[in-house]
Amino acid sequence: MKLGRLNHIGVATPSIEASIVFWRDVMGATHIHAPFDLPDQGVKVCFVDTPAEGPHNGTQIELIEPLPGNESIAGFLAKNPQGGQHHMCFEVPDIHAAKAEFEAMGKRVLGAPRIGAHGTLIFFVHPKDMGGVLTEIMETPKEAH
Repeated sequence: MKLGRLNHIGVATPSIEASIVFWRDVMGATHIHAPFDLPDQGVKVCFVDTPAEGPHNGTQIELIEPLPGNESIAGFLAKNPQGGQHHMCFEVPDIHAAKAEFEAMGKRVLGAPRIGAHGTLIFFVHPKDMGGVLTEIMETPKEAH
């Protein structure tokens, strides 16, 4: 397993609208995508672009607000009422090969690969197996090749 490109950092928030104001007015973000619901995962999502360096796209900030019924993000916000870093997401060329490699190493993969917010397959690896960081593994979007 080789470390792939850091695609995004997930930030849980009780209010995407308030977070947009922060990222725009305090951090100077100039490209903030429109928020959208991802009902299969029980979240509303909004991507904030960071500046691109060289030929690569910049890393994004993924703002995540729970939809009604989402226990995991709501639980995170219960412990962290202002929100905060939820996960880091790295790209891999083949999601199924990556899943098999993590499992062969004894890492706990949380569920089967499923479509994520970028429209490509993802899975999560338990933070206790990843140095304390909830880690999302994402198949590199086809348009990025």
